[in-house]
Order: sequence, then C-alpha cells, then structure tokens
Amino acid sequence: MKAKFHYAWIIIFITFLALLAVQGVRLAFGAFVQPWEKDFSMDRGTISLISTLSFVVYGLSQPVIGRLVDKLGPRLILSVSTLLVGVSIFLTSFINKPWQLFVLYGIFVSIGVGGASNVAATVLVTKWFNEKRGLALGIIEAGFGAGQMLLVPGSLLLINWLNWKVTVVILGIFLAVIVFPVVLLLLRNDPNEKGLLPIGGKAKEEKQAIGDANQNSNFSIWEAFRQRQFWFLILPFGVCGFTTTGLMDTHLIPISNLCGFSPGVTGAAVSILAAFNIIGILLSGIVADRWSCKKILFGLYAVRALSIVILLNTYNPAMLLAFAVVFGLVDFATVAPTQLLATQFFKNHSVGFILGMLSLSHQIGSALGSYLPGFWYSLSGNYNLSFYFSIIILALAAIFSGLLPKQIVSKEEKELKTLHA
Repeated sequence: MKAKFHYAWIIIFITFLALLAVQGVRLAFGAFVQPWEKDFSMDRGTISLISTLSFVVYGLSQPVIGRLVDKLGPRLILSVSTLLVGVSIFLTSFINKPWQLFVLYGIFVSIGVGGASNVAATVLVTKWFNEKRGLALGIIEAGFGAGQMLLVPGSLLLINWLNWKVTVVILGIFLAVIVFPVVLLLLRNDPNEKGLLPIGGKAKEEKQAIGDANQNSNFSIWEAFRQRQFWFLILPFGVCGFTTTGLMDTHLIPISNLCGFSPGVTGAAVSILAAFNIIGILLSGIVADRWSCKKILFGLYAVRALSIVILLNTYNPAMLLAFAVVFGLVDFATVAPTQLLATQFFKNHSVGFILGMLSLSHQIGSALGSYLPGFWYSLSGNYNLSFYFSIIILALAAIFSGLLPKQIVSKEEKELKTLHA
C-alpha cells in the first residue's frame, strides 16, 4: 500500500483505453457515410437518420446505465459494453439491407457506447481517487479526443485502402478480442478489491459534502425550470452538441470530400482537430479553476462560430487544417466550465438531475446536428445552410453564456466543482 506506483493509475489507463476504443468507433461514423450511401443506395438524409437514432439511444441510455453501474459496478458495465460494440460493429459487415444498419448501429452499437461513457468512468475515478481527481478525470476525458485522433483517420485510410466491410471487421476484432479482455481482467471496481486505499487515503468529510450538494429533499424540478441560469446553461449545451458531435463528427469527412480533398488531407484534418481537442479539454479544466466560467463559455462559443466561418470559406487544404486547429481547441472544451457552473448554481438542488439534463440537451442537439445537415444537403447539394445556421445559434449560445449571473465560489465549492468537471 506504500508503493510509489498506485494501481489507481492502471485503472485510469484501462478506462482511457476503453473510452478511446469505443468512443473512437462512434466518432468514426463520418468515415462510413459515403460507402454506405453507395452500397445501400441511401441518400445523405437517410444516413444521417441512423446517426440521429444513435444519439437518441445513447442519450436515453444514460440514466439506465447510471443505475446499472450503481448495482453491478463499473467493471462489468464497461467490459460488457465494449464487447457489445465490438460484436455489433463486426456484424455490420454481413448486412445487406438498410434496416439492418439501423438496428445494429443505431441501437446495439449505441447502447454499448452509452455503457462505455463518462458515467462508469466517473464512478471509477470517484472510488479510486480522493486526491488528483481533476487530473484523473481530465485524462479519461482525453480518451474521447485520442479515439477521434487515432480511429477516425485510421478508419478513413482502411476504407480507402481496403473497403468498409474489412474496416468494421478490424474494428470489431480490436474491441472484442483485445480491449474487452483487458478491461474485464484488469479493471477493478474499488480499491478494496486490491487491498488498497484510494489515492489520498480515506475521504473524511467529502462524502457528506457531495451528498449535501447533490440531494435536497425539497427539490422541485419546476423550481429549476423557473431559473434563468438553468436555460442559459441547457440551451447553449444543446447548441454545443449540434455543432460538435452532431455536425462535425458526422459530416466533416463528407464536407472535406465534397471540397475535393484527398483522404490523406481529410485524415490529417481529423487528426489535427482531435489533437487540439485534447489540448483544449485540458486547458479548459485548468483555466476554469482560475477564471470566470461564464466568460470562458462566451469565448468558446464565439471562437467556434468564427471557426465555422473559416470552414465556410475553405477552398484549399491549408484552410481546412486551420479550421481543424481552431475548432479542435474549442470542441469539447465547453464541457468542464458548463458542468462546473451547474454545480455552483444548483448546489442546493439535485446536481445529478441538472447534469443529467445537460447530457440530455447535448444529445438532443447532437441528434439534430446529425440529421438536419444531412437532410438539407439532400435538398440543396451543399452544407451552406448548415454552416449559416450553426453560426447564428453559436452566437446566441455565446450571448446566453454572457448573460449568466455571477457566482461567488468558496474554496470548498471549488473542490466540488473540480470533482464534477
């Protein structure tokens, strides 16, 4: 128990690997849009509907997954979810009808992705870390960006070199044969299973503090709905989902192909975006502890709008790569300051409920951001309407963030903020 290297860091590495693999497969959806259009004779709107269904299933699964994690433990949920995604994505290589794709990807893959998400990962961090939780959560969150950086361009190249069916076979084997056994065999729910204490030792007053911040017997949902800060957090976070996991993660590769860029350039853009996404995630968490979160969010949404202006005027590879850098820095960077503000504004309410509503809002935005651009593309043959619409709603999101009330944060509340980031 006095060892310099604590097993908690093995837990972080395994969880990071699981999120990298599972979420990387989810984020690679855009690489399969054109091959699926060709093989199944579907238009862009129909393909986008698959992604929309996926986001809806993913979002609705989160409360259920949370309950299952509490009952069965994060180890079982993470490992089974990884296996489910691996088997389901592997089986897509055998399909020959569009409805089979809706079932396998839209439902089964999405349920697995919902299980291998931040819900189980955050529980693991809470159990294994009583100190350095912010660092641990930041590393795990970076798994999303790492999966985007490696598996999205990797899938794109494999599709170009081989075909999409061989690509999903490789991804399925990677998840089911490599990642799943590692998670199942090495992950542990609690330090007690290894005869250890969490990093930082036993928690003293933390459990009571978290309980006070998350539960209030007099809490009313309608009370939250009547507060300005609720809507000024929820609505921008929906815009965040629309413009990131919805629009860009689903359509950036088809947008790049529409501009005539090669798979190499497209893959480089996705990798650069993902790399700077990781940097943005870590920077936003550090800055959020030292500066006004409402000002951070205002800046992030404003910069994101400007990045789409760059994409709207992209005519050469250099402009695409410039967009990837700017958009990457603000991609997932909104998550930490938004969640930190939620724990401040609703510290005397049910923070769990508020964070759940934030997640639901993000997934609804993602679903719309996946479907509407594909539908509009089917009508017009380009993405200009999607770009203009995104710029407008991002400007509104920046304004809403700027209108959030000021919040004075004590030292103890800052610790709780970091815990929920």
